[in-house]
Amino acid sequence: MTGPRHMVHSVFAGVLFVLSAAGASSASAADRDKLLSEPGVYGTFAAFRINDEWGRLDQKVRSTQLNAFKAVVERHRDKLAIDTYLLRGLSDRADFLLRIHGAELKDSQQLLLDVLASPFGRYLSGELILNGMSKKANYVPGFPDGMKADLKAPSESGPYVAVIPIRKDADWWALPQDQRLAMMQEHTEAALPYHKTVKRKLYHSTGLDDFDFITYFETAKPDDLHSLILALSKVKEARHNRRFGHPTLLGTVTTLDQLIETLGQ
Repeated sequence: MTGPRHMVHSVFAGVLFVLSAAGASSASAADRDKLLSEPGVYGTFAAFRINDEWGRLDQKVRSTQLNAFKAVVERHRDKLAIDTYLLRGLSDRADFLLRIHGAELKDSQQLLLDVLASPFGRYLSGELILNGMSKKANYVPGFPDGMKADLKAPSESGPYVAVIPIRKDADWWALPQDQRLAMMQEHTEAALPYHKTVKRKLYHSTGLDDFDFITYFETAKPDDLHSLILALSKVKEARHNRRFGHPTLLGTVTTLDQLIETLGQ
């Protein structure tokens, strides 16, 4: 039966649904900001190569598989912040990269398991997986006030991304805190000229991976990234890098839709 009361109830229910959906969307956005900025969040970098066999499939089949892959990623966004990057053409190690932030490492694991279990996933090879976590800055509180103020200035984002893992030697960890602080201050002084144009994020990986750190760089000026790495290679702290890169991943920022369009070509 359809009457005025039923119509009012339907409209009211519809309004509640819209408000609930908007609230859920806002909460998701707020969760993403929190995952990308707060300490104690796990970061996983997963680079994949697409097997040659997949390119020989019918275009319609590939399109269907890519849409299913998109659905898998979207399903996990309620718990995870997921960013996508195109590596193909700039890195020979893999075709694309997922950067995943989550409060629980098992949630990131489940996303990757679901990706690999999808029809598209059967044609993927996991070329590299790096795990780390965000932490509060260890050395910045001991820096001069002027340097701390400079570090608070915003860094510009850009389309180019580099991921460089680092392994320290045993001597680095054996150094007293004050000696490491002095060397990290020198490190920071060398990096500050590029602070505006090269955005950086550090992940701590000791015990979670074969590396001690994962460094993530984002910039619109690859030449500044080049100059930054050269400047950092000259400071005393760099002598304690047992491994720097190997591998280094280079790619471009892309939305999930853009990635799917490119891979489907």
